[in-house]
Amino acid sequence: MYKSQAYDNFHVSTAAHDQSVEAVLDSCDSDPDGLTTAEVERRRHEHGENEVARASDRTAVDILVAQFDSVLIWVLVAAAALSVWAGHAVDAVLITVIVVANGLFGYVQDYRAEESLESLRELTAPTATVRRDGQRTNVQTTELVPGDVVELAGGDVVPADGRILAERSLEVDEATLTGESVPVSKAVDPVAAEVPLAERESMVYKGTNVTRGSGEVVVTATGMDTEVGAIATELASTEETDTPLQRELDSLGRTLGVGVVVLAALVVPLLLLRDTPPVQAGLTAVSLAVAAVPEGLPAVVTVTLALGVRKMADEEALVRRLPAVEALGAVDVICTDKTGTLTEGRMTVSRLWMHDAVVDVDDSGVQGADHDRVELLARASALCNDATLDEGDPTERALVAAAADLGFDVERLRDRHPRTDEIPFSSERKWMGTVHDDVAYVKGAPEVVLEMSARVLTAGGPEDLTAERAARIREQVEDFGDDALRVLAVATTEDAAAVDEDLTFLGLVGMIDPARAEVADAIAATNRAGIDVKMVTGDNARTAAAIGTSLGLGSSVVEGSEVEAMDDEELRDRVESVDVFARTSPEHKVRILRALQANGHLVAMTGDGVNDAPALKNADIGVAMGVRGTDVAKQASDIVLLDDNYATIERAVERGRAIFDNVWKFVGYLLSANVAEVATVFVASLFGYLVLPAVQLLWINLLTDGLPALALGADPESGDVMDRSPRDPGQGIVDRQMLGLIGGFGTISTAVILVLMGVTLDGAGAVTPYVMTMVFTAFVVLEFEKLYVIRWLRETPTLSNRWLATAVLGSLTLQLAVLYTPLNDYFGTVPLGPADWGLLGGALAVAFPAYLVVALGVRRLAPRTN
Repeated sequence: MYKSQAYDNFHVSTAAHDQSVEAVLDSCDSDPDGLTTAEVERRRHEHGENEVARASDRTAVDILVAQFDSVLIWVLVAAAALSVWAGHAVDAVLITVIVVANGLFGYVQDYRAEESLESLRELTAPTATVRRDGQRTNVQTTELVPGDVVELAGGDVVPADGRILAERSLEVDEATLTGESVPVSKAVDPVAAEVPLAERESMVYKGTNVTRGSGEVVVTATGMDTEVGAIATELASTEETDTPLQRELDSLGRTLGVGVVVLAALVVPLLLLRDTPPVQAGLTAVSLAVAAVPEGLPAVVTVTLALGVRKMADEEALVRRLPAVEALGAVDVICTDKTGTLTEGRMTVSRLWMHDAVVDVDDSGVQGADHDRVELLARASALCNDATLDEGDPTERALVAAAADLGFDVERLRDRHPRTDEIPFSSERKWMGTVHDDVAYVKGAPEVVLEMSARVLTAGGPEDLTAERAARIREQVEDFGDDALRVLAVATTEDAAAVDEDLTFLGLVGMIDPARAEVADAIAATNRAGIDVKMVTGDNARTAAAIGTSLGLGSSVVEGSEVEAMDDEELRDRVESVDVFARTSPEHKVRILRALQANGHLVAMTGDGVNDAPALKNADIGVAMGVRGTDVAKQASDIVLLDDNYATIERAVERGRAIFDNVWKFVGYLLSANVAEVATVFVASLFGYLVLPAVQLLWINLLTDGLPALALGADPESGDVMDRSPRDPGQGIVDRQMLGLIGGFGTISTAVILVLMGVTLDGAGAVTPYVMTMVFTAFVVLEFEKLYVIRWLRETPTLSNRWLATAVLGSLTLQLAVLYTPLNDYFGTVPLGPADWGLLGGALAVAFPAYLVVALGVRRLAPRTN
């Protein structure tokens, strides 16, 4: 029972794997009979509940307020306030409606709160069997404390981190925590202090699953002190990272905001010095602010990304965070987990060996071999087996599946040959045996089964197992191992009493978690797109290297222990040349990611396990597997692949690049329009003309930044989108091409509009409603003409987007309504006659070739492709 020792400063390290059972029990102040109820209460008061802490999620109000934390928004708010001061209520209302609509749209998109830590809380089973007061009892897992002795059995979820006290063929599936694709056999003996988490056979960890056997463990850590708790802490401390597009738009907003302030500071005093009435000077400032700010930009970006989300969902990729759609198209490194991501996530029999015959197994079974010996090997593997096709140890399930593929009805086979005795598997024996009347079958570690065998089954029948034949078998085991196969040996005897010493060696079964058939091509495609692919897995180096080589990733391998020994500078240097990282812990994965990011890479991380969650959240883009992925991985990610298909990543990258193309087009479209509007208002104001009041500028922006700009989001991708190198996220969306487009198109539009204004003024000293109407309408039609030139510049087929044509026609109809209906009272416009439309047509005819010349020049500024 509980030892009455001082406990005030008690704390058990989770690193108890290298200590003896006695030492751990002593440090826990416990014994194999467990704790007393009183001591449990005392420890619970000190350590708290055995649960992962909840995250402090943002409230709905926090999310809503965050939508208005933008320089662009505050510039518009200031413009609305100036409009109210100047007595222009219509302008103020329109500006306010735009601001509120953008905020509400963003709120709807961001409302789904982060649930990573909540998913971690649900990893543990609700109850556990413990020993308290010398009695066996069931308690809520939240009530466990360090020092509790917990009993585990097949099918249990491990409720806390613990040190093995006793075990009976105990195996635990730790794939979600370590990435190891095969269940780990547990043992009582301590292991070396430096071994990685995946090799700590003397420990079990919270949230993992017992697949076979039973055992007792003493709890060494609970709640946030467990390995899962450490992952939760990492997730909680990781800040959301902005995508390149978010950073660029934020920078653009700040630049425009400063520009508006500077412009107003120059123009308003200048107008006042020229005896312009203060109200008109204020209205000019409002017009400049409205002209400079692309009001529709936040909404257009959001809607375009949302359209991309819908298309990607149809292609089996669910986007959890809207900006991730575009950002995925900018990544230049993908760090991918192996198990369940590059591989199928299930053990499969790949190869058989029977005396001097190697048989490759594919989906249709065995191809070309001694059929009788293959059937005997499969029969023995299915009978000496505790699994079914759907339940049990993954390795044994693979053997059952192989037998079924060979045509065996395994359930019927077991009914016809019932088990009359058995010797269960244990980590000490490393084999199991079953007896079926007078026949016994054995399977286990090849070296052990080989030592128990006296004969080997050859094509001509049983022969003595000579030293030379045994050497050939050992050589074959090594060959299988070099190909990353997990190898089991199978043997039989008709003398059940001699099951451990007089066996006939039947053969070897090689199993592997196979690579997905489509992955090699997908990796090749992403490489062609200028994206480097690196495997970062918790699996062992030999397996990882074999899978990596088969997929074309390269053969350079670094283990987690080597990563741990490197300082940050050395790791930054090594990550560039290493293709495969093996035996990595969650901390190693995050360090690898940060090293790549420190080198200037935009990194995507794929994964499916709890162990992947910190890296998924730290990555620029986290991509989780939707079928096999844990809830923790999904909630920590930006994108979830609904089909667990790595090839979907390639399609998602292509979609992301196409979306950026569309964003680039309408940002250039919008900003070139804003430059023309600002320049026109500014130049006209210097001559005493307020040519475009705020309400008309807002209408222009609504028509051109609204439906047509939104329809650009439906533009198809260009044919060369996956032949380009990833764009440089540090360069910004306003790159050389964009600057050339904005400057060139803005200058042409400004020049054409000012000339048109001069013609329609005809020497008048003030702007009339007719002049404003001509300038107002000219802006609208020129924007639609320019829109199709910009699409041609990005090699988008002219008639490929019917939604755009519909949007342009709809916007033109709305413009006509402003001219020819009572709405013209609100906008200060007058109807135009045929001659006026002829003059506007002339303006279009002059501008079009000039736009094309600029577009050709901008094309020459495009970066070289791969």
